[in-house]
Amino acid sequence: MTNIRTKSQIEMIREAGKIVAACHENLRKIIKPGITTFAIDRFVEEFIRLHNAIPAQKGYHGYPYASCTSVNDEICHGMPSGYVLKEGDIVKVDMVADKDGWMADSAWCYAVGEVSPVAQKLMTVTKECLYKGISKAVEGNRLGDIGYHIQRHAEKNGFSVVRDFTGHGIGRAMHEDPAILHYGQIGRGSRIVEGMVFTVEPMINEGDYDLYVDEDNGWTAYTADGSLSAQYEHTVAITANGPEIMTKQEF
Repeated sequence: MTNIRTKSQIEMIREAGKIVAACHENLRKIIKPGITTFAIDRFVEEFIRLHNAIPAQKGYHGYPYASCTSVNDEICHGMPSGYVLKEGDIVKVDMVADKDGWMADSAWCYAVGEVSPVAQKLMTVTKECLYKGISKAVEGNRLGDIGYHIQRHAEKNGFSVVRDFTGHGIGRAMHEDPAILHYGQIGRGSRIVEGMVFTVEPMINEGDYDLYVDEDNGWTAYTADGSLSAQYEHTVAITANGPEIMTKQEF
């Protein structure tokens, strides 16, 4: 059952979102060739705790880190490690902050130094997909409207939309109803109403959308064909004035 949040509850989620957004803003300064994904995770955890919040991913179903750091063909749930980022990599950093029992979630894709034209196009189109989807998160629309516009833009540019992972409601728990598909048809799915809070987080692949999950760690999803994957994610609240991005960054 989808939770409908009050204005005061949305304000609490907004406070968590500010921490996540600020962490991403600061990551832009340190993600460059030579940094390890473990160092990125350490920065995320320290930043969130410094702002009197809890890195909610740490310990979630046994996940041992404060963030997911997914590199190149890793679609999502990449585990931080000693891997040293190199020129031309792309890395997706996903984090959730729990501030006084209320959560916000955002993933962002970072270029490591200069990246290839294909990688840059994939990142650009994926970010455009995010905002096209959010623009349809309007009271009275249906959830399928979000997915349709994401899918149409991705496929128009020669890319594919991952099917196996979705956006989700968020608030007291990291994953709540409803599921937000990033593909679909206009006019399908639940009606969007004021007070809903959920994530929009398209994962867009350079090649096919098929994937596999790492058998050793049980978490990391890879593109089946080894192609690049990008992701951008915001937490969004549905208001009478339209969608409000809770994790909006200052550029």
